[in-house]
Amino acid sequence: MEHSIKIVTIGGGSSYTPELMEGFIKRYKELPVREIWLVDIEDGREKVEIVGALAQRMWDATPYQVKVYTTLDRRAALVNADFVTTQFRVGLLDARIKDERIPLLHGMLGQETNGAGGLLKAFRTIPVMKEIISDMKELCPEAWLINFTNPSGIITETVIRHFGWKKCIGLCNVPTIAMMAEPAVIHKEAGELNYRFAGLNHFHWHKVFDKQGKELTSQLIGHINERNGGTPANIFQAEFPMELLQTMNLLPCGYHRYYYMQKEMLEHSLEEFKNEGTRAEQMKRVEADLFEIYKQPELKTKPEQLSKRGGAYYSDAACECISAIYNDKRIHMVVSTQNRGAIPCLDSDSIVEVSSLISAKGAEPIVWGEMRPAEKGWLQIMKAMEECTISAALTGDYGLALEAFTINPLIQSGSEAKRVLDELLVAHEKYLPQFREAIELLKEKGIESLDPVVSSLMKYGH
Repeated sequence: MEHSIKIVTIGGGSSYTPELMEGFIKRYKELPVREIWLVDIEDGREKVEIVGALAQRMWDATPYQVKVYTTLDRRAALVNADFVTTQFRVGLLDARIKDERIPLLHGMLGQETNGAGGLLKAFRTIPVMKEIISDMKELCPEAWLINFTNPSGIITETVIRHFGWKKCIGLCNVPTIAMMAEPAVIHKEAGELNYRFAGLNHFHWHKVFDKQGKELTSQLIGHINERNGGTPANIFQAEFPMELLQTMNLLPCGYHRYYYMQKEMLEHSLEEFKNEGTRAEQMKRVEADLFEIYKQPELKTKPEQLSKRGGAYYSDAACECISAIYNDKRIHMVVSTQNRGAIPCLDSDSIVEVSSLISAKGAEPIVWGEMRPAEKGWLQIMKAMEECTISAALTGDYGLALEAFTINPLIQSGSEAKRVLDELLVAHEKYLPQFREAIELLKEKGIESLDPVVSSLMKYGH
């Protein structure tokens, strides 16, 4: 690519978009953007207009002549795009509220990427992503898709393996946060350490080395339960059992707390639900405050308050990934990409989250090698759950959806899991056309949410 760049962001009304603009601005000399299109839907019209106005003010405060467009017409935006980023949430935060509240009322983790809520999010998102890929094949067939729509690994796998869009890389902020925070814990600078990550999205482990090749993993394990040690702000920091980590000699990601300390994490989620509302309800309040700040005409930079949202640094990682592709940088990043032997216990064409070299060719995964039996077992069951979720989302097969729920380690199998699935399907009927027949049968049986908040959201079409 020798021309200036056209970026299209689907889900442009997201509260994270100012961080995306900041990332492009600070990289402008290596990434000459000419226009940025922020795309949203009718329900997001007001937000995308507010964010678009702030984004233009941010660019106008620089020496660079960049035009920001806002539109509800995705096809118009995609014409001749160089890079497309996806950061949308089907059903907005009201959908996440349902994802979290319904399971919690049944004594289960909702957890919007790993638990029951994450599976419903995948069911809602995959049909929309199919439409996006169809448009891209027609309107910008050479574009790269940089996905940070969650559940990122599942969505990236669907795009590459099932929709055939090979020029796709999935991103997550969790490795970025770890690599930013951990060096200071052992009194090092970020550039002094080398990292190797391997696993799945929100289910990876990593090792750390100094520049001379000396492994520092065990040293960092000793600090893992300290504050500011690399756990994302949106994850309750229940203490990891040190004996387990010392035996593994691997640094788990923050989301492993949901698996290794499931009881403690569930108890905290239930307590938080009782006193403060679900994470989604808390984020809805934070987001409302953010958009009031974004409206301020004198604001021309990303506000600090954005860091309170759990997805901080997603957007900056997207900018770095785009720059690495555009400039053929061949730099280390942790991304979701095709396995190609990096983790031998998983299929070569399955999507894994691993340390990779990012260049004009995309992501080249760095081989991790054999996993210990415990980690191998975890990965194989989690990958099976992901693949089952994708198949259910593509076909609308109720049995496959129930199978995905049954396999998921965070969902208690049995009649209660079935009840949670049934209520979630009915609650999200508007966004699940592939499950129409199953949902009609459930409604005939009288299935509905007993949660007054969810019932209210359903009543008003959210």
